[in-house]
Amino acid sequence: MAYSLGKDGFEIVPSLLTEAEVEALRTSLTSLKVAPGHRNLMRRVPEVTALAASPKILGLLEELFGTKPIPVRSIFFDKTPETNWLVPWHQDLSIAVRERIDLHGYGPWSMKDGVPHVQPPADVLEAMVTIRLHLDDCDESNGGLRVIPGSHRLSRLDAVSIAELRSRQKEVTCSVHSGDALLMRPLLLHASSEASAPVHRRVIHLEFAACPLPGGLEWAEVLG
Repeated sequence: MAYSLGKDGFEIVPSLLTEAEVEALRTSLTSLKVAPGHRNLMRRVPEVTALAASPKILGLLEELFGTKPIPVRSIFFDKTPETNWLVPWHQDLSIAVRERIDLHGYGPWSMKDGVPHVQPPADVLEAMVTIRLHLDDCDESNGGLRVIPGSHRLSRLDAVSIAELRSRQKEVTCSVHSGDALLMRPLLLHASSEASAPVHRRVIHLEFAACPLPGGLEWAEVLG
């Protein structure tokens, strides 16, 4: 069954990266220490910086935004026998900014790896798109993403609403191949299980926005 970003909140783009591009990215990430995740990837790995600004990625997303998208956050995830974890059902509610500036509708605040994060108004999140670039085959056996289709259209969900939604709507496991891309909206309800057969599950997670932030707030990872 085919899913669409607009209706379902996610869609899979097969073979966005070639085998050579996947292998080059794998090699560029070998210098990172073993850990569940690494933030600020665009500032640490030049190959990821080039990828985020490439016509292949920006051209794909420009059709969705109607304007040139801004890459605003990058994370590398890898599930291995040494780093095998689960992520409970949640929405991606926070954005990374350069410094804290208190604005109406923005909060609560938190710090992650020394970078200020804040929950913005829902309309900011609704205008963002995440692209997850897979460097390994991924399914339910090695912690593939599980999602509730259409949940991105329900705005922010509290714990009671999440439990109720899960009780009546079937989840979908996003099975993908190496080189595939998964597009998703931040407000899509999603989770990830521990890998039952832990091998590499390398994912480059790139977030894109359509415009700058208001009131002097700045995206933390915009390059230039």
